[in-house]
Amino acid sequence: MHVEDLLRLESLDLTLLWGDRPQLAREITGVTATDLEDPGRFLQRGELVLSGLVWWAPADDEAKAERFVAALEEAGAVALLAGEETHGGVPEVLVEACRRHGIAILSVPVHTSFRAVTDTVYLRQWGDLSRRPAAPYALPENVRAELGRLLAEGTDPDTLLTRAVAHLGAPPAYVLSATGRTIARTPTAPPLPVRRAAEAVTAPTTLSVDPDASPYAQWHLHLPEPVETPPRMLHEIAEVLAQHRRSALRRETTARGRAADLLALIDIPSSAAAPAALGRALEACGLAEQDPYTVITVKGQADDDGTVDALTEALHHLPDRGFAVGRLPTAEPGEATAVIGTLTRTDSGAGSGAGSGTDAIATTLKNLWPTLQSRNAKVPLHGGISTPATTPQTLKGALTQARYALTAARSRKAPGTEALPSDLTAIEDLTTLDALLTGIPADVRTAFGIHALGPLADDTNASHRMLLETLDVFLTHNGSWARTAEALHLHVNTVHYRIQRVEMLTGRDLARLDHKLDLKAALLCR
Repeated sequence: MHVEDLLRLESLDLTLLWGDRPQLAREITGVTATDLEDPGRFLQRGELVLSGLVWWAPADDEAKAERFVAALEEAGAVALLAGEETHGGVPEVLVEACRRHGIAILSVPVHTSFRAVTDTVYLRQWGDLSRRPAAPYALPENVRAELGRLLAEGTDPDTLLTRAVAHLGAPPAYVLSATGRTIARTPTAPPLPVRRAAEAVTAPTTLSVDPDASPYAQWHLHLPEPVETPPRMLHEIAEVLAQHRRSALRRETTARGRAADLLALIDIPSSAAAPAALGRALEACGLAEQDPYTVITVKGQADDDGTVDALTEALHHLPDRGFAVGRLPTAEPGEATAVIGTLTRTDSGAGSGAGSGTDAIATTLKNLWPTLQSRNAKVPLHGGISTPATTPQTLKGALTQARYALTAARSRKAPGTEALPSDLTAIEDLTTLDALLTGIPADVRTAFGIHALGPLADDTNASHRMLLETLDVFLTHNGSWARTAEALHLHVNTVHYRIQRVEMLTGRDLARLDHKLDLKAALLCR
């Protein structure tokens, strides 16, 4: 389908505001609706962009419209469909910006809904396939027509899957997520536990629905029983499901834009965000009145853009809890953050404490984490979870906790190994000095250790290594001279001498508790 085809559809009643022949001949690959001021990061090349222009106001300067259209051009959008309802028409500054950037712009009248435009595009795309000669297709024409209609109507995945395999004799069939969530199943398919479903994803009877998606976001068509049908037919069914998946991803992309706005408010550095603005942002994300909230921050590789997908997939395993996943303005590459409603939507509040809600979240995610990480085994995946934020105004503190716990997760080591390739740490797990210190950035820990230990920090010196060992054993045995001597097979006087040397080189008095704690922390920071 091309842009010019939209103008021929009387049912939509669209008006061309600007667009020459080259712009109108561009092919449409999809549709995204957005009212973000800068939607570029949520668009894909070849998409039609629908906007109600809520982001623009008559008092705005031309630069705002210029930035919006420039983002469309950079993302490869083929045209802008601007709604007339918000402003009674389409601002001329927006038309001129589209002209400068070579983006066709069409106006959408008040009586035409964006849903009608979206349905028309996708029904037309599927209809184009259905009208081609039947020879290249394995699915019967009547089945393709029915599935195309169901796609246009936005049918739920259970119904779509059931109708897609009905002509095969209604075999048990599933649509599974990368980590074993059951997204859809036919009436003949019994419930599948998550662990078994995760194993089934790699089974030979499973077909990838959207192989171009990130490893965490892929869907899989699973038929546990052999079916006497051409493989091509199963691939065509998978393509139908992929179209449904792409529609879901577009909605998810819009939701991530709202989440990014919420996270930007939470992360305001100087002062707390205005309660009203924070409340509106939570409501836009579907999180109003779901407090207390839990914040989780996850870090993958800097060059990996699938972390948001990974966190989104993980949070879908929390039944009946609202969440918003996005990127912070200050996030490192490969980092994603989410705000989660701690209480489920069915909780009445009575007897459902915030702590128990967060514990359930942490337990579920920790159990899932190895499976999640295995979907892209070469990419380390670490996460940090906050304690509950009892009000929206305390979300900033919860975000700080989650980031601290993330640093701890990235610093923790398994016995005798380097850093763990994958770990999820809750702030409530940091109950010891050793655990607490892991949340401090590595360069800060190193600097503290060097300054606290003084010359002893240079452990290339054999004498220094001996004194460090004695200090470590002395502190481990709570400052007991006799037990330290016994553990090191030394005379007590030798232990006294060595500890005196440590005190002299570090400037600390090991008869004082605070100085003992300083040196213990310094040893843990090495």
